[in-house]
Amino acid sequence: MRADITSLFGLNIYTETGTYVGKVADLVLDVDERIVRGLAVSDVNKDIFDVNSKGIIIPYRWVITSGDIVLIRNVVNKFRKHKKEKEED
Repeated sequence: MRADITSLFGLNIYTETGTYVGKVADLVLDVDERIVRGLAVSDVNKDIFDVNSKGIIIPYRWVITSGDIVLIRNVVNKFRKHKKEKEED
């Protein structure tokens, strides 16, 4: 997938099942290899990620496509399930 880096800033991120994840705030670049390593996400959906920081980093390998939004694999359900298991203990 090729796109201008600046076209990703501010895009909403959703899983392939339609769950809102957050907004693209920045990118993590590997300058030596000239590739994107991850997306820095702000406005994180607290129902999925239990974080106290301003954001998270999502590996770029999770990204399926981007256009008007960024669509990522539905791996975030693994985080949600982990959170529920903690509440049961």
